[in-house]
Amino acid sequence: MSTAIALFTRDLRVHDNPALAAAAQSADRVVPLFVLDEAILRADYNRPNRARFLAESLADLDGSLRDRGAGLVVRRGDVVDEVARLADDVGAGQIHVAADVSGYAQRRQQRLQQRLDADGHQLCLHDASVTVVPPGDVTASGKAFMAVFTPYHRKWEKQRRRNPLPLPGRIELPSVARGTVPTQQDICPGDTSPHLLPGGESAGRQRLDDWLRDGVQRYADYNDGLAADATSRLSSYLHFGCLSATEVVHRAGDSAGGQAFVRQVCWRDFHHQVLAARPDAVSVDYRSRGDRWRRDDDAFTAWQEGRTGYPVVDAGMRQLAREGWMHNRARLIVGHFLCKTLYVDWRLGARHFFDLLIDGDMANNTMNWQWVAGTGTDSRFNRTMNPVTQGRRHDPDGDYVRRYVPELSEVAGPAVHEPWTLPVALRRQLDYPDPIVDFAEATEEFLRARGKR
Repeated sequence: MSTAIALFTRDLRVHDNPALAAAAQSADRVVPLFVLDEAILRADYNRPNRARFLAESLADLDGSLRDRGAGLVVRRGDVVDEVARLADDVGAGQIHVAADVSGYAQRRQQRLQQRLDADGHQLCLHDASVTVVPPGDVTASGKAFMAVFTPYHRKWEKQRRRNPLPLPGRIELPSVARGTVPTQQDICPGDTSPHLLPGGESAGRQRLDDWLRDGVQRYADYNDGLAADATSRLSSYLHFGCLSATEVVHRAGDSAGGQAFVRQVCWRDFHHQVLAARPDAVSVDYRSRGDRWRRDDDAFTAWQEGRTGYPVVDAGMRQLAREGWMHNRARLIVGHFLCKTLYVDWRLGARHFFDLLIDGDMANNTMNWQWVAGTGTDSRFNRTMNPVTQGRRHDPDGDYVRRYVPELSEVAGPAVHEPWTLPVALRRQLDYPDPIVDFAEATEEFLRARGKR
């Protein structure tokens, strides 16, 4: 009987999983395998919030595979060594895995290819597993990738997409030691944010079903509304592959809300194809602006803790600490504040986000931070965002701020965005700081530093 291995990485699902489907179709028996990569476990990137979400996702995946007669096989160590050893033990002819884009993922795929070729096994990479359109499929003339989103989006919309794959039927597992599905403490011990979304395909599909039924129709009108919380909150499930981006786009529909949402999924593909071509962009300016970033530990700590004196900034940072997630509009506001008001290096902001975000994605987090800092693909690289204006525009009644900054819970209406203008007697009752920087002065300093004043 023939045997294949389906190696799970960032595709922790049974629905619309090209690697699992191909393995089941190509062989009589399938080993669904996940390897706890020691290199990632030792890395700074490994953090408790994502570890908890990953552990819950693996447990859910194991349950779905057991329902189909198999179960998840777990190993720990170097991925290449563990896959090669298991392939020899079970006599696997093919090893199926989703292709990924980070520099580390690309190097690991190359090592795996070389090792399996030498051992007489076949590695099968599946390009349209993590993204909707594989990196490199949408290009400009003579270039390996596209650096401007709007023309990329126009071409991306016209690309032929594969249809979502059906669920695999019964999966026969050969005789093999399964190992133990890890807990969060096995992956990364430590405290987690108190209000994390649950991990796993089952939770992700339920959230997707609910949002498509009740939320997507209003997405175009309310996606920037901070208090409305009208976004899908699917990013964590897409990051871990608990949901297929292809299936999500397929199901989003043709309404104005559905198409506005699909455009955001396209941004995800856009960042992935940039990082695939420029893996160094995780730490090096994509386009250097000659910045000499300020070192201000006190200001950076105030930003991290949500004590800057700018309420919408502080609300966003406290949402991140509480939920391991932040509204997309708030991410833009807090990012601009750090890089262009405080003039602090975007890498410090990206690192703090990676410490807490359950959707902390190497491509999206890094390239969005570079976009905000003006060192990435944004053509208007010196744009700034006034946090007071942004707060009044996207949280006009102040509900978002009051939700996450309890010191201001008794301040009514839009006045919550400028508490320092309140009567002195009222201000004395608030345990809330004055602004740590004057926005207008800071903007002038930033523009002078960039040579624009």
